[in-house]
Amino acid sequence: MKFHFMGKELSVVKQHLVQQQTIQRKLNQSLIQSIQMLQFTSVELYEYINEIAEENPLIEEVVYDAEERQQTYQASDTYSIDAMNSSEKTLYDRLKEQLLTIEIPEEFLPTVEFGIDSLNENGYLEITLEEWASACNTTYSITEKALHIIQQLEPRGIGARHLGECIYLQLREMDGYRPFIEDLLLHHLDWIADYDWTAIQESYGITQGELDDLIKLIQSCDPKPGKLLDTTDVEYIVPEAKIWKDQDKWKITFYHWSAPKLVIDSSYNQLVDKEAEKFLKSKRDQLRWLEGALKYRTATIELVIREIVERQVDFFEFGLLHLKSMTLSDIADKLELHTSTISRAVNNKYVETPHGIYPLKFFFQSGVSQDDGKKTTIVLKHMVHRLIEEEDKARPLSDERIRSRLQEKYSVNIARRTVMKYRQELNIPASYKRRKE
Repeated sequence: MKFHFMGKELSVVKQHLVQQQTIQRKLNQSLIQSIQMLQFTSVELYEYINEIAEENPLIEEVVYDAEERQQTYQASDTYSIDAMNSSEKTLYDRLKEQLLTIEIPEEFLPTVEFGIDSLNENGYLEITLEEWASACNTTYSITEKALHIIQQLEPRGIGARHLGECIYLQLREMDGYRPFIEDLLLHHLDWIADYDWTAIQESYGITQGELDDLIKLIQSCDPKPGKLLDTTDVEYIVPEAKIWKDQDKWKITFYHWSAPKLVIDSSYNQLVDKEAEKFLKSKRDQLRWLEGALKYRTATIELVIREIVERQVDFFEFGLLHLKSMTLSDIADKLELHTSTISRAVNNKYVETPHGIYPLKFFFQSGVSQDDGKKTTIVLKHMVHRLIEEEDKARPLSDERIRSRLQEKYSVNIARRTVMKYRQELNIPASYKRRKE
């Protein structure tokens, strides 16, 4: 009796564990799907939903409100900030955009951006850490940390100083990576170049099969990761929402294409066949996950956009010069969400504003401390750009005169070399090259 009782109790415990694991697995699947859909653009969401609808018989129709749907916008027509940003983004633009999604101490940012500007078109760092430190008037230790930040950016391999390091940065993120690979790539790359497989096997004690797997891993790496960001394809964008002013209040209209409605076919509820019911159960589960993920995506993006409007109301009211410094953490803390969630919510999402179409990431700008608070880097660049546009072309402004004018006109205090850096990033030549008789 005692054994039977214990056996019965054990059975209950096992049943409970299996049930708990099943529930946890479903929760994990739902969470993964929600996170995946959160980072979809409206176009990707549209394609993803239609793909599911084609193979799930329970979805009779996916409804989008045709009245709300408007034209798509070509990036070159919409994402322009007073001629400051090219619609065709460079390697350096794309890498700097990624800096908005990670936490970087403010004092590191100028050094990190200088490092990005020092990469060649293949994504390799072309200066030494000592030269980098000297150019930024900082320490070797700081440039080491700045390099580590750059090497975290995508695609992996960016910021490498040589081919071995480039491959190592990619391999260390892959399944199959083993500790000895670092030593091989950083100190004995010549063994790979010379096909000296015997030296590799003897030095690291690996089998022929392990060597074959290693070679396949190395062959899967891209020796020129910078080229992956070198694209001239025209970018088409679809805004998630429209931000507009009604009398004295700023309002947000969310386009329905970002929240499609699923029409369910109820005729399948009449089926009694067991095999069919088993199949339909899996499709019902998929449908529940899909609907939950859609609600999660819509609610999260809406919360983020509303918070952006609240914090950047001066920008919407008065324009670019009133854009405030803001970080992903600011929004994450307010909404009590993880920073990575905010990053996914804003990635590749756009909003229509009275000043044009802007990516949500645009509103997350680092700042330079001034007496009246922080001025964002893009605002400072805009000021420099405006002063140069207004200058006397027969007597163009030197970087030092631009620095003085910024102080006189905008009460902005920045160094002359900072003015030079911004001017160069705007692709504006030095004063002697701008002179016109």
